[in-house]
Amino acid sequence: MTQQSLADVVRDLMPRAKADLAELVAFASVADFRHFPAEESHKAAQWVADAFAAEGLTGVRLLDTPDGTQSVYAELPGPAGAPTVLLYSHYDVQPPLDEAGWHSPAFELTERDGRWYGRGAADCKGNLLMHLTALRALRRADGGYPVGLKVIVEGSEEQGTGGLEEYARAHPDLLAADAIVIGDTGNFTAGLPTVTASLRGIAEASISITTLAGDLHSGAFGGAAPDALQSLVKVLASLHDENGDCAVTGLTADQTWDGVQYSEEQFRADAKVPDDIALTGTGTVADRLWARPAVTVLGIDCPPVFGGSSSVQSTARARVSLRIPPGIDVKTGLDALVAHLEAAVPLGAHAVVERLGSGEPFRADTTGPAYAAMAEAMQDAFGTAMVASGEGGSIPLCNTLRTLYPEAEIILIGVEEPTTQIHAVNESVDPQELERMSLTEALFLRNYAAARTS
Repeated sequence: MTQQSLADVVRDLMPRAKADLAELVAFASVADFRHFPAEESHKAAQWVADAFAAEGLTGVRLLDTPDGTQSVYAELPGPAGAPTVLLYSHYDVQPPLDEAGWHSPAFELTERDGRWYGRGAADCKGNLLMHLTALRALRRADGGYPVGLKVIVEGSEEQGTGGLEEYARAHPDLLAADAIVIGDTGNFTAGLPTVTASLRGIAEASISITTLAGDLHSGAFGGAAPDALQSLVKVLASLHDENGDCAVTGLTADQTWDGVQYSEEQFRADAKVPDDIALTGTGTVADRLWARPAVTVLGIDCPPVFGGSSSVQSTARARVSLRIPPGIDVKTGLDALVAHLEAAVPLGAHAVVERLGSGEPFRADTTGPAYAAMAEAMQDAFGTAMVASGEGGSIPLCNTLRTLYPEAEIILIGVEEPTTQIHAVNESVDPQELERMSLTEALFLRNYAAARTS
């Protein structure tokens, strides 16, 4: 079969990919079982297991990971002398956030203006369909797979609880492979084939402040009674300097990015930032997104505006995330964040700072044969040369895999691009990106097998 015929096969498979993605998006597989039923995640895991079994993979099973979630594992030996490739994705998703902000139901795949909308349509159920469609195309076009395959689909990546990392360390032979394709990123812009060569790590902490035995009437006691919410606001304000750069004590925020650049105009369009709103921080956009630490307040527990009483608050709490670039150890970053939060608490307030999840930053070596095979595949699928970019997000499993399998090449690709709005309301995927990335992966598996067995 020719490469063009493989492209035709992928195109013919797109209606099936859409139908499958609709089934998968319908599962509210948010791995926070305090807010979403665990059976939604369990049903999603079983769907994934059945889908890969249907494509001829063997050894399909659900792994009970130490954080109480399930990952899906499958494998299939390859032809004699062929390399083994591990395909990774995750089926868990972010919460829908403000459901009223969605233009269509979050857990119902909806086509609108040429895109497919739904929570997880891109991150990461769309990437999971990339893997499935690539394998289906090879099976239909070639009758089988040119490499040995392993598949691992995680159930708690978005929660950062580390269940799969811990499981992998306890079973070090399970995910061993010559090349590892992480389906959890995407192209720098739609139509520009991209490998993600750098990931920021993540460290999270919560801070709880108490100032009073209970809330007090703001008229009778306000002005003298210490306000926990006011104290918390002061602590959170100290995390950034006057330019909006990270001001966590002990961390530098002047690093530079020397790869592909991200113009301010494109960033504003991708992030939907109005022209009259200044961007945060200094340096180039790429510096700020990929090379420097960034701190974000993820949530605050305090009374809402609607329904709030006229009270001096006795307690307030916040969750803070620190993104850590390669070159800074995650423990160093988390220690600095905790120390900064503790030191910034105003005199007289009592604070408890708790360390939450964390994951190391990652930088890939892009010089090996798997990257050469991917560059060839991307050129053929997109008609333009592959580029390498950074990614501000974190995938903690990458460093676990690099530690366990130091000789394996790790490649990060996917269907996400800036307009997919992952983690936000109205997440979507461009079906053309899904088609081209599915073709890319199928061609990569062919190319890599040929390179390693020639």
